[in-house]
Amino acid sequence: MSTLLAVLSGMALAALLALAVSRFAGFRAQRPSDYAGSGPRFDPRIHLSGPILCEGVIYGPGGRVSSRFVADMEGCWNDASGVLTERFRYDSGTVQNREWRLSLGPDGAVRAEAEDVIGAGTGRADGPAMELRYRIRLPESAGGHVLDVVDWMYLMDNGTIINRSQFRKFGIKVAELVATMRRTDPRAAVRPVQAARA
Repeated sequence: MSTLLAVLSGMALAALLALAVSRFAGFRAQRPSDYAGSGPRFDPRIHLSGPILCEGVIYGPGGRVSSRFVADMEGCWNDASGVLTERFRYDSGTVQNREWRLSLGPDGAVRAEAEDVIGAGTGRADGPAMELRYRIRLPESAGGHVLDVVDWMYLMDNGTIINRSQFRKFGIKVAELVATMRRTDPRAAVRPVQAARA
């Protein structure tokens, strides 16, 4: 009996250690303040404005690509309020539309709402990065599960945004998304980054 107890205790300790490492040293441990002053300033009113082409992949729980997608996005802003429309086309032939309603606070705070988001997502932009955390309900065709999402966008010097998101259920990572987002208006390709540095 004592051997079984020792094995179970060891397994519990290993699980707690893995959870602590994931929470305090992994992807979810980063904070917007980690990026303050380390590059061009991510301003959603500039960098999520106009037509945007997004291309990416979704990794399943086993680490293999489970889906590829291309999305057309369009951002429109009125001072600190904006709408980002998205039209995803997946390699399966599925099409998905989403409309984000975004609000910015004076300190870089971000609030985001969408039809499939439960409540409101919250986050912050600082330096060249923006974080957003929210709960999303998958469509019934995908099981209707509710997932916790941590979404990070990193602004590159040429204006491209690298997006990385992790999706979790009961704290266990079930999917990860990696994508690029590029404004398709050639007149704005470089200008927004330089303007944001001023």
